[in-house]
Amino acid sequence: MNHEPMTFIATNDLAGQTRGRAVPASRAASAHRRGVGWVPANLAISSFGSIVVPNVFGSTGDLRLVPDASTRTHLPASQDHAAVDLYLADQCLLDGTPWSSCPRAFARSALADFTAETGLEVVASFEHEFMLEDLDSSAPFSWQRFRDADPFGSELVALLELNGFGPETWLPEYGEQQFEITVEPTPALLAADRAVLLRELVRDIARRHGHRATFAPLTDPDGSGNGVHIHLSLRDPSTGEAGLYDAGEPGGLSALGRRFAAGVLAHARAITAVTAPSPVSFLRLAPHRWSAGGVFLAERNREALLRICPTMPGADIASQYNLEFRACDATANPWLALGTLIRAGLHGITHEYDDPKIWPEDAGEDLAGIEELPRDLPEALAALREDATVSTWFDQDLLETFIAVKQSEIDLTAGLDPAALCRRIADVH
Repeated sequence: MNHEPMTFIATNDLAGQTRGRAVPASRAASAHRRGVGWVPANLAISSFGSIVVPNVFGSTGDLRLVPDASTRTHLPASQDHAAVDLYLADQCLLDGTPWSSCPRAFARSALADFTAETGLEVVASFEHEFMLEDLDSSAPFSWQRFRDADPFGSELVALLELNGFGPETWLPEYGEQQFEITVEPTPALLAADRAVLLRELVRDIARRHGHRATFAPLTDPDGSGNGVHIHLSLRDPSTGEAGLYDAGEPGGLSALGRRFAAGVLAHARAITAVTAPSPVSFLRLAPHRWSAGGVFLAERNREALLRICPTMPGADIASQYNLEFRACDATANPWLALGTLIRAGLHGITHEYDDPKIWPEDAGEDLAGIEELPRDLPEALAALREDATVSTWFDQDLLETFIAVKQSEIDLTAGLDPAALCRRIADVH
């Protein structure tokens, strides 16, 4: 069956949902020049699909979704589906200037300020876990699960290769029906763009093969959770020299890297409102769940909020060296999560913080005195409101709308027991 090719122009909202408008491929050139119409109040749509009331935008105002040609992601035609070119867009005012509440503009601004202040470029990669919920039970990391997921898995990797994502690993994970996909590090805005796109490619291919994919932080309160680990490194764009590594320092973390980490740790409780923003996120972020058991920096400890990742001996250690932020999941908007982490790291670099302790790999579970993460989303939102530093990084309309969307999601799931709550969130993510 022949279908006319389509172009879909999209943004990712405060509920972590990708939304946008399609035009026939024959009209794509016009859409690239002029964008497509959008409405400010669309930013106030919750993950459950309704515009929250009240919101700061009401029924007034107009925007344009202006596609970024560099984000083109091609989905080839199949027997039942048209070919689609998917583009990510900036939300702009009618005169073409950036809208102050656009999440992608928030990330771009944070990265530009970081480079202007430090002279360094941020390199990143988002590592995603998800479940294919309708597969038969199989052993963790097993060949059987790997094969059970085909041809979905091989088609996903091929599509990522086709679009230049640089897939590195595709694996059956520890949790029941769980998988992980990793892609190569890139300049940070591109990494966040790819995080938005990868989630949609996974869901799209899963549907085509009759599977149900979910990135929900938890599908079962007693089961394994799905995280999004954000890997960050710094480099001099003119020389390629790494900015986080110093062989003579504890853990190999440079003085600049320690200050960056100190900023993230100092504001972690507020940051997690942005990086783990669903009503189930903090059921996963607890000790002994291999997610983030507290606010600390460690070498190769998967309970740490910030982890110094292992490097391979005999290779260029500096180019491998990176920090992994572990308190994020796919209910977060990747641009907001990235921008908030970069703002926190820059604040640590430009302000006086004590160097954080680097817990050694052999510290085990003896982590007395470690600051705790928020117990739930309401506590995280309160920390965000009360943090006089973090709250100033956001346009006021953006911040108020984010809090309103999250509060709406809390209200709409109030009274559900943990199992029902996990199921409710899994249904939309």
